[in-house]
Amino acid sequence: MSETTRDAAIAASNHGATDGATAPSLVDSRYAMLRLLVTLALMTVGASSMYIVPVVLPEVQAEFGVARADASLPYTMVMVGYGLGGILMGRLADRYGVMLPLLIGAVGLGLGYAAAAMATSILTFSLAHGLLIGFLGSSSTFAPLLADTSLWFERRRGIAVAICASGNYLGGALWPPMIQHFVETGGWRQAYMGLGLFSFVALALLALMMRKRPPAVSSAAKSATTATTAGTLADPGNRPFGLAPGTAQVLLCIAGVACCVAMAMPQVHIVAYCGDLGYGAARGAEMLSLMLACGIASRLISGAVCDRIGGLRTLLLGSALQAVALLLFLPFDGLASLYVIAALFGLFQGGIVPSYAIIVREHFPAAEAGARVGMVIMATMFGMALGGWLSGKVFDLTGSYHAAFINGFGWNLLNLSIAFLLFLRVRRAVKTA
Repeated sequence: MSETTRDAAIAASNHGATDGATAPSLVDSRYAMLRLLVTLALMTVGASSMYIVPVVLPEVQAEFGVARADASLPYTMVMVGYGLGGILMGRLADRYGVMLPLLIGAVGLGLGYAAAAMATSILTFSLAHGLLIGFLGSSSTFAPLLADTSLWFERRRGIAVAICASGNYLGGALWPPMIQHFVETGGWRQAYMGLGLFSFVALALLALMMRKRPPAVSSAAKSATTATTAGTLADPGNRPFGLAPGTAQVLLCIAGVACCVAMAMPQVHIVAYCGDLGYGAARGAEMLSLMLACGIASRLISGAVCDRIGGLRTLLLGSALQAVALLLFLPFDGLASLYVIAALFGLFQGGIVPSYAIIVREHFPAAEAGARVGMVIMATMFGMALGGWLSGKVFDLTGSYHAAFINGFGWNLLNLSIAFLLFLRVRRAVKTA
């Protein structure tokens, strides 16, 4: 199909698929680019829930008089709600468009932050994070937006999705120092109240700009796209990596949990770790911001690398480098050293999670990509949830974050082992083909 014919087909189908009250827009258009910027803003605002707990963790632990593991529970609840809520919000977006889940998310975040600010125990504080902030709030600003972005781009889909996915890290670069400032000036409860009001207003207004439904792609154009992205490594007998599909899926999910348990250790506890070392929470918040700012660059660079070497090799590379960064935390705990290591950790791990989506597209049938990517991303969310709590528990048992870093390194080795096993199976299959 020629470029002109394909664009005409997309335009025609788009005219029939869009809301009657809106003018049709082509994929890869100026409107799509504007929508991508709005999407980036939405994801950045929604990402606040992932980074507020690490900043307020010392104050919350002191006020409620609980152990470090219990103070880490709200983060775990957010990540669990984030993952589970993404399924619900994705289905709502498929049926009614992405604006509806975003409006629900605005209400969920607003009410959730307000409820957390008024909590009188760690239990109610955690429930507000899990049910309102995570499940009904921020979950609307991740999976549905990734899916929506992919429907507005064809020729530039990869970089568009990478930009969209960078919203979480952009939020990580912006939110920790801002939250820390308001915690220091007004207390953590006032910080939660202010963030709740801002999140509700910002998400609601931005959601109104997302009313238009994604353009429908014609069957011919869709077939052409599928033919180029279905994955040249997919086994003709539908045996990814030479394994039964279910077995391959389970291995990828275990790998997703393992890499993110390791990833969560520095992200959740760096502020508390700096406080324990005597550097203060503000320095820790700066390190977290630096770590996630470097993650933005990492995510975009890894996307380009992935286009050249494939998803599995990108996962191997990112996992190995993340293991190195975790080990560097053990011998070096000076202030300058920690800033450098935080930056390296951000640069090394940013491309790990997106690589799973590429792996699925390369090794599984394209028709199953959506469901299978969703399952792996869910596993990474549970890994982040488990890692935040588990690192706090290891600290409580040992009184040392060194043991928590070693625990994270062990989980990272599990991820690296699975990735290497799958790589060997693919390499062997190529040699025997």
